[in-house]
Amino acid sequence: MFNIANRTATAWRSVQRAAAGMATAVRIGDTKVPMSLLEPGWCINYQRIEDNLTVVRDRLKRPLTLSEKVLYGHLDDPHNQDITRGVSYLKLRPDRVACQDATAQMAILQFMSAGMDSTAVPTTVHCDHLIEAQIGGVPDLQRAIDINREVYDFLGTSTAKYNMGFWKPGSGIIHQIILENYAFPGGLMIGTDSHTPNAGGLGMIACGVGGADAVDVMAGIPWELKCPKVIGVELTGKIGGWTTPKDVILKVAGILTVKGGTGAIVEYKGPGLESLSATGMATICNMGAEIGATTSLFPFNRRMADYLKATNRSEIADYAKAFQHNLKADEGAEYDQTIHINLSELEPHINGPFTPDLATPISKFAAEVEKNGWPNELKVGLIGSCTNSSYEDMSRAAFIVKEAADHGLNVKSKFTITPGSEQVRATIARDGQIETFESVGGLVLANACGPCIGQWDRQDVKKGEVNSIITSYNRNFTGRNDANPATHAFVASPDIVTALVFAGDLRFNPLTDTLIGADGKPFKFSDPTGHELPPRGYDSGENTFQAPPKDRVSVQVAVSPTSDRLQLLKPFKPWDGKTPEDLPVLIKVKGKCTTDHISAGGPWLKYRGHLENISQNCLIGAINIENGEANKIKNQTTGEWGGVPQTAAYYRDRGIKWVVIGDHNYGEGSSREHAALEPRFLGGLAIITRSFARIHETNLKKQGMLALTFADPADYDKVLPSDKVTIEGLETFTPGINLTLIAKHEDGTQDRISLAHTFNEGQIEWFKAGSALNLMAAKAKAQI
Repeated sequence: MFNIANRTATAWRSVQRAAAGMATAVRIGDTKVPMSLLEPGWCINYQRIEDNLTVVRDRLKRPLTLSEKVLYGHLDDPHNQDITRGVSYLKLRPDRVACQDATAQMAILQFMSAGMDSTAVPTTVHCDHLIEAQIGGVPDLQRAIDINREVYDFLGTSTAKYNMGFWKPGSGIIHQIILENYAFPGGLMIGTDSHTPNAGGLGMIACGVGGADAVDVMAGIPWELKCPKVIGVELTGKIGGWTTPKDVILKVAGILTVKGGTGAIVEYKGPGLESLSATGMATICNMGAEIGATTSLFPFNRRMADYLKATNRSEIADYAKAFQHNLKADEGAEYDQTIHINLSELEPHINGPFTPDLATPISKFAAEVEKNGWPNELKVGLIGSCTNSSYEDMSRAAFIVKEAADHGLNVKSKFTITPGSEQVRATIARDGQIETFESVGGLVLANACGPCIGQWDRQDVKKGEVNSIITSYNRNFTGRNDANPATHAFVASPDIVTALVFAGDLRFNPLTDTLIGADGKPFKFSDPTGHELPPRGYDSGENTFQAPPKDRVSVQVAVSPTSDRLQLLKPFKPWDGKTPEDLPVLIKVKGKCTTDHISAGGPWLKYRGHLENISQNCLIGAINIENGEANKIKNQTTGEWGGVPQTAAYYRDRGIKWVVIGDHNYGEGSSREHAALEPRFLGGLAIITRSFARIHETNLKKQGMLALTFADPADYDKVLPSDKVTIEGLETFTPGINLTLIAKHEDGTQDRISLAHTFNEGQIEWFKAGSALNLMAAKAKAQI
């Protein structure tokens, strides 16, 4: 892929000289700096990166991108690791793991099965997903604590038992807490949430994974990642006016689409970076999940240093500055694709509805609303979430609100505000922004995910009623926010959302249009301004962190055997070594099938720790191509029509394995591993698609399922919902060798179809053992 002859010898020699000069200076590892003030015993390991890159540079003999430096700097075995972008599977040693409460339950239950008494790397659990937005922050939080007490007790006791940090309900959203306390330049982190890349705003490679991947790292096993390609985004010009960092990623999503970043890290560079705040860069990285990217990343700069200092981490800022040569790309580094964006020319964008990559500049949005017949009345505007809830976001939104209030206006649409963390909430309460929001009718919600993930008890419209909302969130798939498939959800910056709630109309353009003040005179909003960081410093608010106790032996993990929220896991059965023959197609899915379609959120979140119960939502949102309906499929044995999970369980209980046929980018969206655990629990053998989203494909493999793709995507059309299928080639299952699907039709004819896969040797062993956890437990038992 790379030919050093195509590069000037001078450029390569300069890289060599710079690397050699740094390597012979004072050892960076001689300085010990804690990764976090909350974990003084765990230090940043820049020396490992330095040493690894010395080996890798000698082997590759080419300049490296920033993401390559950070990734390869965390290789488990830099001397022998094959390194080819888009091909190799890298074995990596992440610095830390983070879990949100909905996914942490299953991750910890799996970790408990591994038989260890402590995590091998620093790990935290964050309570943010189980708090439903109803009437306001304080009562909603108390209601969540009451309803979820059993789960919170389990998480509180299990984290204490196994040496993990625990952020209690009300602390804030996982990604904001990570940015404020744990992210650091050059680090590598995995998290059980798809928006973990938020930490890229501080120069950290942070990847969303399934719980099984997290368990591996928690147990001291290297994390495996297909060597990503690298997409460079060159930013020039200067951001200003109504354009915000959110508009950068909205623009990139429109360019790359929800599939364009798959298998790649998006690396931002160029002089335009200097006009972006650290929290603005985090916003861009956060929503990079919507283009399927492995993660997104920015080079270390002064804006990151400013944020680190503002959050009491000056020592990390100084340490990163001393290591800056490895926190930026080498001169002459090559990218697999490069996108150019001039920030000075970039317009605010509004993306949607129903998909985050339908990008429209605001100057053309009103016309698109009219042309497409989208409901122009704006019912609700929602700002905050993990994507846009920084002090800067809130202060700019408050500026807009104050200007409207000065003209005597209240909001015309409902308006909700979600602080990203207790620190942000306490600071904007002290500095007056909350009072400003509430003065015009805004409702401040709990420091939690809330409506962004469907935790919203929405009462202003009935289910099925066509309506429009606009959010500063990151994801807007059908029914995502309020479980109403008729809701047209649009995504924009907090600035645009805030302005639109005063107009009550999607067609309003605050850059050009006017509103009528209470005095009857028209006025036009000024360009919004705000503070990047609080002038008086952050107010940390209530202390909601629980550190693990010194004596962990006496801690008892709380799991009731009669619970309907928590259930200890039983191992899946290993492969029987036989060719699977005449398997029914459970469902042939038509079109988009996200993890929300496979394992719905909202009211189902409470069952995330109980596999049997949550499996009752398996694929209930997927559209059956046979009838165009959701959760209505034909049982091939009885001929009766029924729900997907009920039919799957019918087959399982009679020893009949089954397959699912899926379309493009199957499993996009959240990192939730329940979307892989549920079909496995219900007796599925294989998910066969045109293509997979990265995280979901890995999650399926981890649970011992076959994640297969049509070698020719057009062969999707050859498999009928009524077919019985046989999968040949498993007896000689080998990396890089296709399998064969025999689709037997009701009329007696059949098609032989080639199935591709990305299994490597280790992943094939997962399949044979029944799951990655089974294999881990067997190896641990053999060592006793």
